[in-house]
Amino acid sequence: MTIASTTQKQPHLTPLTLWIMTIATGLVVANIYYNQPLLGDIAQTFHVSNGVAGHISMITQLGYAAGMFFIAPLADMFERKRLMLFAFGAVIIALLGAAMAPSINLLMIASFLVGVASLIPQLLIPMAAHLAKPEERGKKIGVVMSGLLIGILLSRTISGMVGKYFGWNAMFFIAAGLMVVMGLLVYIFLPKVEPDYKGNYKDLMKSLVHIFMEEPKLRFAALRGALCFACFMAFWTTLVFLLRENFNRGSDAAGLFGLVGAFGAIAAGLMGRLSDKMDAFKLSFFTLLLVLLSFIIFIFSGHSIIGLVIGVIVLDMGVQATHISNQAIIFTLSAAARNRINTIYMVSYFIGGSLGTLLVSSLWSNYHWTGVCIAGITLSSIAIVVHLLNHRSMQNKATSV
Repeated sequence: MTIASTTQKQPHLTPLTLWIMTIATGLVVANIYYNQPLLGDIAQTFHVSNGVAGHISMITQLGYAAGMFFIAPLADMFERKRLMLFAFGAVIIALLGAAMAPSINLLMIASFLVGVASLIPQLLIPMAAHLAKPEERGKKIGVVMSGLLIGILLSRTISGMVGKYFGWNAMFFIAAGLMVVMGLLVYIFLPKVEPDYKGNYKDLMKSLVHIFMEEPKLRFAALRGALCFACFMAFWTTLVFLLRENFNRGSDAAGLFGLVGAFGAIAAGLMGRLSDKMDAFKLSFFTLLLVLLSFIIFIFSGHSIIGLVIGVIVLDMGVQATHISNQAIIFTLSAAARNRINTIYMVSYFIGGSLGTLLVSSLWSNYHWTGVCIAGITLSSIAIVVHLLNHRSMQNKATSV
């Protein structure tokens, strides 16, 4: 009944709409990562330690996780375009607040709000899946996900350069301007998608718990993703400190590593295609080994730019390929709850990243780069153990479905 009417009125995913969604995804997710190459400059501005400045990155990620958990499920209750426009308005205000923050504490508050309001990609990706034809769904989601990945990687390059020549505040002013432009494009070109869920917010949130408890594959993917992203953020949060301490380089050098990471991302995309040809669980074992290998490379590369470059490529390839594998698993689950399934997975993913940031920010003060690498080796080893312990049971569930 409701489904029939929705089918009649469902708009098409045109190439223009897809490109706007992809660009918006990349530019919005970049808001979460702009601060990472700037942490050293922020520490100097407010006369705090690098460890304290590193908390800004963690707090931004926690805000993103909070936005995904408490707001993203509302896309099943409210018209999605209207919800996105509200989020665009909120993120513009938060970015301006970060740019003009007079103290480290107010910057942390603004950073948390930037994270909360930057949930828009987690509305756009399920929306792309909803609008795409079933036979093209994977391809279209892949295009939008490429925007997400490029935004994550190149945000550091852009902010590093801006930070060097114009100061760290300028990056947040520029980001606010970009959000104004993207908000207007979304308002003009994105179609309206009416919700299907007829319950209330309380029942909607309770259903997240039910889905999490009823889907072992989701729990497995969420834990594996959280551990991998903790490794990813452990490296990127402390890279700027390492470059300043061992190489006397600033935010611009840290940002350039984002370009290096793009090579790993391209390789990850190629490996992701293998998931259509071989068992996703078996492929994930090798991608997790890449994450472990990257930190083994890093521990011997504290004074070697070449070693760091190789390690970044291996790390990004492993983390992003594992992420693709995880999504291949969770998007085969209930189509009716796809947005909430994605919410559970991504909230777990970014909580893992936040905890990884918190861990290495604390370790840096006493153990520096060696402590970061040992933390990465430990977390990636735990991910491999989790994978091996659950590998057989997940395969059995896959064959029985």
